[in-house]
Amino acid sequence: MHNYLAQLNEAQREAVLQKEGPSLVIAGAGSGKTRVLTYRIAHLMATGVAPWNILALTFTNKAAREMTERIGLLVGSESAHSLWMGTFHSIFSRILRTESEKLGFPSSFTIYDTTDSKSLIKSIIKELKLDDAVYKPSGVLSRISNAKNNLFTAAAYKGNAAFLEEDRGTKRPELARIYEIYAARCRQSGAMDFDDLLLFTNILFRDHPEVLDKYQQKFRYILVDEYQDTNFSQYLIIKKLAQQHRNICVVGDDAQSIYSFRGAKIENILNFKNDYPGHNLFKLEQNYRSTQTIVNAANSLIKKNERQIPKEVYSENSEGELIQLIDAFTDNEEGYLVVGSIFDQITRHQLRYDDF
Repeated sequence: MHNYLAQLNEAQREAVLQKEGPSLVIAGAGSGKTRVLTYRIAHLMATGVAPWNILALTFTNKAAREMTERIGLLVGSESAHSLWMGTFHSIFSRILRTESEKLGFPSSFTIYDTTDSKSLIKSIIKELKLDDAVYKPSGVLSRISNAKNNLFTAAAYKGNAAFLEEDRGTKRPELARIYEIYAARCRQSGAMDFDDLLLFTNILFRDHPEVLDKYQQKFRYILVDEYQDTNFSQYLIIKKLAQQHRNICVVGDDAQSIYSFRGAKIENILNFKNDYPGHNLFKLEQNYRSTQTIVNAANSLIKKNERQIPKEVYSENSEGELIQLIDAFTDNEEGYLVVGSIFDQITRHQLRYDDF
């Protein structure tokens, strides 16, 4: 543990050592952001912060497991597993199970996955004798999901003239009714879907300030990975939890925001400076993964973004080969061309699949 700071470059070290106050870490591709998050948490614990006072939110279970393992190597497995670390959904389902009675749900509520939700919606469409070619279950679920992620309950959706007008425009005027029945059936079954885990956490904190205060006191330090991928619902929960101590560190890269179709709001990372005036800004600009040619090509495109947090990513790796432009007619053809190139490289240079 004593020499972990020596394994960081200067920018990484500064981000790890900044303990108090709001911090934004802009982490370019291949810049070692997981190491920074891991070492920052380990450093907090090394300086006396109890693991159960640290909340670390990730987007995948794999990322959470990897970070827990790395932290365990630094501070010990027992301490690492005492952290509140996991995906948004796993952490907030844990809170909701503890506080479920306040929302009228059993603590053992079921969590519906996408297949469960689609199946229920399909049965509702059939009951209402609607055309499933128009009311496609996946499309209906997407509409409901988008509403929930913007904190519109079934009742709020039904009372929103703009939503109803949009639904009439897409020849799906019964969407509000489907949402209403879907929400009622979930509650009757003691079930929540993935979007409910965020929606009901927001409702819990809104309607029960004493519960919000309890978790605000508990989570003295908050860390969020891939902040550019957060949606409105996640953003609000994070902001509420960080209000008291303001020891929030978010890591992300506005240039890697690709999930707007899933409700991600790039404004969350771009407006961090407005949400937290006087924040600390750290830029991880050294790319350890790619060649100079690739990094320079990426920079030439990123600099054209109209809204961005300026940074200049660089690489000290070799210059590398020139980039090849492949013109494929379909995505399938593109896939075949990429796979063929990998096979060719493996054969000619005696490489392994995990080299790619």
